[in-house]
Amino acid sequence: MNVTETLSQGLKREFQVVLNAADLKTRLDDSLQDLQGKAKINGFRPGKVPVAHLRRLYGRSVMSDVLQSAVNEANQKIVADNNLKLAFEPQIRFPENKDEIEAAMEAKGDLAFTVALEVLPKIELADISDVALVKPVAEVPDADVDAALERMAAGNRSYSSKGEKAKAEKGDRLIISFVGTLDGEKFDGGTGEGIPLDLGAGQFIPGFEEQLEGAKTGETRTVKVTFPENYAAENLAGKPAEFEVTVTDVQGPDEVKIDDELAKAFGMESLDALKTAVREQIGRDFTAQSRRKLKKSLLDALDGKYTFELPPTLVEQEFSAVWSQVEADMKQAGKTFADEDTTEDAARADYRKIAERRVRLGLVLAEIGEQAKVQISDDEVTQALIERARQFPGQEKQVWEFYRKNPQALAEIRAPIFEEKVVDHLLGQVKVADETVSREALFADDDAEEAADAKPKKGAAKKTKKADAKAEEKAADDASA
Repeated sequence: MNVTETLSQGLKREFQVVLNAADLKTRLDDSLQDLQGKAKINGFRPGKVPVAHLRRLYGRSVMSDVLQSAVNEANQKIVADNNLKLAFEPQIRFPENKDEIEAAMEAKGDLAFTVALEVLPKIELADISDVALVKPVAEVPDADVDAALERMAAGNRSYSSKGEKAKAEKGDRLIISFVGTLDGEKFDGGTGEGIPLDLGAGQFIPGFEEQLEGAKTGETRTVKVTFPENYAAENLAGKPAEFEVTVTDVQGPDEVKIDDELAKAFGMESLDALKTAVREQIGRDFTAQSRRKLKKSLLDALDGKYTFELPPTLVEQEFSAVWSQVEADMKQAGKTFADEDTTEDAARADYRKIAERRVRLGLVLAEIGEQAKVQISDDEVTQALIERARQFPGQEKQVWEFYRKNPQALAEIRAPIFEEKVVDHLLGQVKVADETVSREALFADDDAEEAADAKPKKGAAKKTKKADAKAEEKAADDASA
């Protein structure tokens, strides 16, 4: 096997590998000899099948395995001899001349092929002892706890029938049955019975609820609507439909009470215990937001200390993932780039910079973690996998098996654990000072928050909406419930 470097340009390398015919023949003969001791063919005793007969039966198949083994061996030799760290699996280019391939398959001619590589840059770690960060911290306001309790009470509120003559109004709950049609034909998912509908909650497609205001118990109305263009079911998206809706009961909301009974409905012994749980949950959300901002500041500082060539394919893959998510988000929202006061070219340039930053920071964190010998225990991976499985109620076993059987998917579980451990390692090397701020300041200026993350993940680079009270309080409700 002869290996010659033919290209060294930036992070790109190419090598020509030549497997001579004699070497191929030796490898083929050795493989056939090994097969002879295992083959079981009618008419021959075990281990006594002539090698010539095996060559006629399995020669091409065995040679395919020989060539694959030789290619793998060449790749390993190139990486080891040149001390390379690969950004991607090597790309193999075989001769276009079919006669050369056929000659090699018969071990009657040399096989020359090209191995194209993209390598990781060598990164010299920067001194970060001069980095000083501010960690924003905020106390949980009593108003946030009260607001969360009020929503929990409203969400747990009971309803009572208003009687046959009462007209439905916003805030009421209707119990309805309906049959939907497209062009006079029923469609899947368009029928329902005994469905609760809270007027004004926006549960149904636009225009549906409004047409039921003023309805009485026992009344049937024809509701005409048009499904949104971005509706999840493509066969319904943008199409007009009619629903024959029968109101079987009009119910009004009962008085909202924030008391011990509400607490018991959420599995708490008393209202004080519920308040404590809500405050703790909001506090955890505050702590997580504080951590996110501190991490972003750290990554900003790191980004300013490193400049090096990036593997172009790695950047392109990250950009493609980011851009696909951007386009999907805009389609779902029914918006154009003009609506965002930009152009597609300008947006592409912005998101490519985000992709480049993410790749650069990912490589830096990986190098820091490697030099710091950051390790992830099996217990940590298992716990993270359990948390992931819990996100799919009723499918926990399938999710667990999927990750256990797919190393690449399991790597996606390990990656964020590794990243957070490296961040912790770095925070121990820089100056961090707490700064007390308001909850508004803590959750302000969150545009492109996820773009600060270093590791690639689907959709993480899209610009996010500013965090507000509703997002934080909803998390408190969910956890308390």
